[in-house]
Amino acid sequence: MKRVLVFGGAGFVGSNLSKSLLNSGHRVTVFDALVRRGTESNLAWLRECDSARRLKFIQDDIRNLSAVRAAVEDADQIYHLAAQVAVTTSVADPGTDFEVNALGTLNVLEAVRLSGRPIPVLFTSTNKVYGGLEGVETIEGQKSYYFKSLPLGVPESRALDFHSPYGCSKGAADQYVRDYNRIYGIPTVVFRMSCIYGPRQFGNEDQGWVAHFLISVATGSPITIYGDGKQVRDVLFIDDLVRAFRLAITKIDITVGQIYNIGGGPSNALAVWSEFGEILSQLSGSHVSAAFGDWRPGDQPCYISDIRKAEQHMGWKPQVDKFTGIRTLWNWVNENRALFSRPPEAVDSDKVMGAMQ
Repeated sequence: MKRVLVFGGAGFVGSNLSKSLLNSGHRVTVFDALVRRGTESNLAWLRECDSARRLKFIQDDIRNLSAVRAAVEDADQIYHLAAQVAVTTSVADPGTDFEVNALGTLNVLEAVRLSGRPIPVLFTSTNKVYGGLEGVETIEGQKSYYFKSLPLGVPESRALDFHSPYGCSKGAADQYVRDYNRIYGIPTVVFRMSCIYGPRQFGNEDQGWVAHFLISVATGSPITIYGDGKQVRDVLFIDDLVRAFRLAITKIDITVGQIYNIGGGPSNALAVWSEFGEILSQLSGSHVSAAFGDWRPGDQPCYISDIRKAEQHMGWKPQVDKFTGIRTLWNWVNENRALFSRPPEAVDSDKVMGAMQ
């Protein structure tokens, strides 16, 4: 049994990870500010699942170094998922975005360094560190964009090109995590993640688009597509991500100091509207329409993860195909409509968006 600390543990990704850890008999500490919509519901769900009373909750801010240090003192493993997660929010408020993503991550790393213990740390970065991929020839097809020269997706060797304040803050954190392994010997792992989706995701217009579209259809809310709807992302079901998380820590002797692109890969690539819109219509049994708006800053016409390194090092690859995963999330949304019956909450900009959604 390990003592596992999950920063952002009440968010979509964090709550699913925490549940998996609890099921395996570990003691889990969830550190979360409970700012984003759905986090309180996710925390309540975790408490209901914690029959053995192995869950501890700390409500605090990732920018609070003293609180972070106190939490780290009791940890054998750390998953750092807490973040400001929306490009649009970063453009509107780059200062808070920097404090949460860059300074917050530095706080976690410093807490581990100052503890004097080599605690494994897994950090969730983003594909946005590769920028707009302007140097990659992208072809516009009838329904989707695709890479002409990267049929297997973007590899970890791709040059970094931070684009948007969000890309800069997560990119800076990404490199700090890597370098704290090289300079201080802390066993760190970086996951540069693509689009993650699944149950307990309270997606909105700015982040978590797969869940957002499904929730919008289920509740009769309007959908706006920014761009032409042919932009492509590889989507990864949450259970596959949690499995990758845990493999990376289990195999830390192999994964230490490494960076992995983690997503659904080419077989789970999906055009955000020209393809997904058809799936939504099939699931709902009626035509689903959308309004269109301008492209947003830093939006890549195409992003697909080359996930071969993760398979080579960890024996990991996705097991849930996009059609099965999307239907699973659709069923969860419809079974839990009460969770989506109220309007979105206003976010307090003085608090960290401390849970990845």
